[in-house]
Amino acid sequence: MSPPLVLLSLLAAAPEAITFQQAVDRALAGHPSLRVAEADVQRAWALNEQARSASLPTLSVNGTYTRLDGDRQLADRLVTSKDTLTGNLTLTVPILAPQRWAQWSRATNAATAQTATSADVRRQVALTVARTWLSVLGQKRVLQAATQARDTAKAHLDYAAQRRAGGVGNRLDEIRAAQELAVSQTQLENAASQLVRLQESLGVAAASDLPLDALDELQLNAPGSLDDALSTTETRLDVRAAQVRRDMAEKSTHLDFTDYLPLVTLVGQPFAQTPQIAPQPQLGWLAQAVLTLPLYDGGLRYGQQRERRALATSADAQLDLSLRQAKSEVRAAFEVVKHADEALKAARDAAKSSVESLDLSNLAYSAGAVTNLEVTDAERRMRDAVTQAAVAEDASRQARLDLLAAAGRFP
Repeated sequence: MSPPLVLLSLLAAAPEAITFQQAVDRALAGHPSLRVAEADVQRAWALNEQARSASLPTLSVNGTYTRLDGDRQLADRLVTSKDTLTGNLTLTVPILAPQRWAQWSRATNAATAQTATSADVRRQVALTVARTWLSVLGQKRVLQAATQARDTAKAHLDYAAQRRAGGVGNRLDEIRAAQELAVSQTQLENAASQLVRLQESLGVAAASDLPLDALDELQLNAPGSLDDALSTTETRLDVRAAQVRRDMAEKSTHLDFTDYLPLVTLVGQPFAQTPQIAPQPQLGWLAQAVLTLPLYDGGLRYGQQRERRALATSADAQLDLSLRQAKSEVRAAFEVVKHADEALKAARDAAKSSVESLDLSNLAYSAGAVTNLEVTDAERRMRDAVTQAAVAEDASRQARLDLLAAAGRFP
């Protein structure tokens, strides 16, 4: 098979149908946003290693070769040779480094906060693929309703054509039936186009290179009471991330006092020099204990402290906002679920009644008790009612998902 035919066969093939849980699992296993989040975490811990390095010993080797235009002598004594080679090994060990330890601790806090923030990305990815999966399932219901309406309109047109051919009907009835069929066919094509878009969106959300379809099986069990739903809001990943960021910001401010403490560093250096020039030995070593006490730095420490406290205040406000938002979403979602269920019940009742009304209209039309207008009107009402029932079913499922997500029970 040539490549173009292979491509056409792939395009014509029906998308793979997956369950709700399979869609979520695929998204959490390979979504690019999660890889970006993981890279951000790795970068944060890499920065932590960089900050830690200032608190650990360092070891370096230095070598110098010097060439002069000639020897330097004083009273027949060689002072500096024209060729000099020196080398040393330098070990620097921080003995007391509170500022560096504080920087290390702050970097650890920042990495911990980034880890929690990246974990919230999993929630966003899971919610996106879950909502898209439900939308695909809902659109399939709409497509089924549109197909049912098209088939009903086609049957009506065939019946009107038969009546006219038998000398019972008229051209006007046939035109009305054909018009209703055209409207139903238009809605069917629009529903099919929307389903294709949603299937493509589901494929992207589930980290697939091809569109995906939704298997018709799902049962979302929402919390039974409002108090039960509110009790778990603090377990939401976004709320937990805000909590970690607040805690880490506060810990950073607790170390501000280290900016005023001294730094004590131990330096050890064995060295070698050739040629030996008195009084410098050819081989030797030196050791130093260096004390550094910051007295004035132009206001750098004060500015850094104010920045950290501002970040802590901001993180605390963000946590407060996240908690309020979570509880508000739970209360709203809980009420929406109740209203969505009532709307679904009413829509299903309306759809059932509209189908029965259409059947009665067709019987009455066959008996000559009503005109074609009543049948056409019944078809339109049936089409709208069945479509609304499909939309209400999707709204009910989406409302349950929103409640689970608001209560921290999904994913």
